[in-house]
Formats: sequence, structure tokens, C-alpha cells
Amino acid sequence: MSHKAYEGTYQGEKAVWLQFGPYEAVVLPEIGGNLIAFRDTESGYRFLREPAESEMEQFKANPGVHGIPVLFPPNRYEDGKFPWNGKTYQFPVNEESTGNHLHGFLHTIPWRVEEFGSTASESYVTVSVKIDENHPVYRMLPHTFTFRLRYALSEDGLSQHVLIRNEGRESMPCLLAFHTAVNAPFAPGSTEADCKVKLTIGERWELDGRMLPTGKYQPLTGEEKQLQGEGVSPFFTSMDNHYTAVPQNGRNRMELTDSNIGKTLVYDVGASYKQWMIWNNGAAGKFFCPEPQINLVNAPNVKLPADEIGLFGLEPGEIWEETSRLYVRNNG
Repeated sequence: MSHKAYEGTYQGEKAVWLQFGPYEAVVLPEIGGNLIAFRDTESGYRFLREPAESEMEQFKANPGVHGIPVLFPPNRYEDGKFPWNGKTYQFPVNEESTGNHLHGFLHTIPWRVEEFGSTASESYVTVSVKIDENHPVYRMLPHTFTFRLRYALSEDGLSQHVLIRNEGRESMPCLLAFHTAVNAPFAPGSTEADCKVKLTIGERWELDGRMLPTGKYQPLTGEEKQLQGEGVSPFFTSMDNHYTAVPQNGRNRMELTDSNIGKTLVYDVGASYKQWMIWNNGAAGKFFCPEPQINLVNAPNVKLPADEIGLFGLEPGEIWEETSRLYVRNNG
């Protein structure tokens, strides 16, 4: 099976390309370590939303809705305030409409390529970012840590391994999500009407006018119950919704089925992600974002048990890690 890994460019940006059999993937280390493309070149499938050449400047200015952006800490924090261990960090308020901080600091900054290569079993790349006293992020999140991402292509699709190590002297918050932008449909010749999505959601959190959780749940609609079960269109209504994650059959995942080609794209994210965000750009079509998230939105400011809302830290020297996978399953 043909395979290789090499440095090149993507729309003029520095990139690491991975190829393995029919699969191809691209990582942009200088734009947040974003895995911007995952494709099946033999079938013409493009699983992730990629920026067009004319959209690259817009993408670089706001690299949050293409590929797989890293959100750390993820989503919204009320007034930009983040209480932690008796201190309160002040993040920039970068969402004027809500007066909140949105999406953290790692998806817009350069990452370092540690290594890349190809073997008979996989093509891979590892990128990382190290935050210390000399890094601009430290002024807002004063902790010393390394965040490492390893992507690999194999006959089993695309794997993602995340590792976060606390290299400081105090407990640090470990709050994370991926704003994964999935094409629907992903196959040429298919339409949005051919697509159904299923997600391992549980309860829907009630959000206030600032898109912050009230701590209460809302009843699921009929379509949301279909989302848990047989599947429903990703665009059945405008969605910017927050849910608990409830694994099914031991798996925590999104499944996007294309009835036209009889195949399902599976995004298996691992059980450490206790929440889901689902955003579909106002049900405008073409793509949606099933976002696996460790923690409840605004978790440090919510008066609920820490275990219930995924609010936890890493002690000095401690490591958190998780593995996710995107792959295609044939139906019937």
C-alpha cells in the first residue's frame, strides 16, 4: 500500500502532508496545529470543511470553523473571568455580542512540528506547543505545560492522540474541545437530503441570552430524540446547542450516514469527553460541527459538582490524554 509523509504547502501555508492508501490528510502547524483536510482521494470524499483559496485570509483571521481546531479552554467564559484555585484569570472578551471570552488561545498560534514519517502501517505527524513564562499565552493562562497532538493515517482511517502535561508547580485547568467541521455531504454526487447524523447526546443544557448554561436541562425535541436514535438531518433546525454525552454500546461518537453511497463516517471521540456542542451555522447546509468537549461551557463559573460538569485540573507532572478516530463504515 502506498504511503508517505512530507513537508509542503497548503494554499500557500506551511503544511505536513500525510498519505496512506486512499487517504490523505494535511496539518497546518503554524495555524494552531489544525488538521485542515482528511480525504479519500480514490472516492473523492472530503470529510472536513476546508477553506477555498479565496477564503484563506478569512480562515487565518478566524481559524475556528474549518478542519479540526483546538479549543483550549473551549467555548464561552462569562465576562472573560476564569476562577481557578482561589485566583481569577482575566481572558480577553472577544465575543462582543455576549460579552464573553470565546475559544481559548491555542487555535490561532504557531505550533512546532516534532516529527513526521511513514511506515508500512501508518503515516503520522506530531505537533506541539509549549507554554512557559516567555510565551504570550502565559500572560492570560499562567501555567507551564506542553500540549501535543499526534495524527496518523492508516487502513483504519485517521487517528488523533492528545497529550497534555503539566510542567508547572501548581494545579492547572484541563478544559478542552475540538471544533471539528464535518462536510455534509462528504461525497460528490450526494446531497444534504442523503445525510443523517446520530450523536451520543444525553440531556440538553439550557443556555441564557449570553449562550451560558443556567445549570438546568431542557426537554429534548422529537428531532433531538432522533439524533440519539435512528438519526436525523444535521440541518433540521438552527443549532448552537450544548448537551451531556452519554455513550452508547461503550462508544462516544458521531455517525454521519450517506444513504446515497451506503456509507457512514464515524467520529469516535473517546469517553473522556463528557459534553457535546453541536453547531450548524444556522442550518445553512454544507457542514456542521459536532464538537467533543471535556467540560461544560463556562464551567469554572457554574455552581454544580465539578465531576458533573467536567471541571478538573492536572497536578504538577500529571498527564491527560485521549484518542479519537475518524473512519468510514460500509452499511449493509
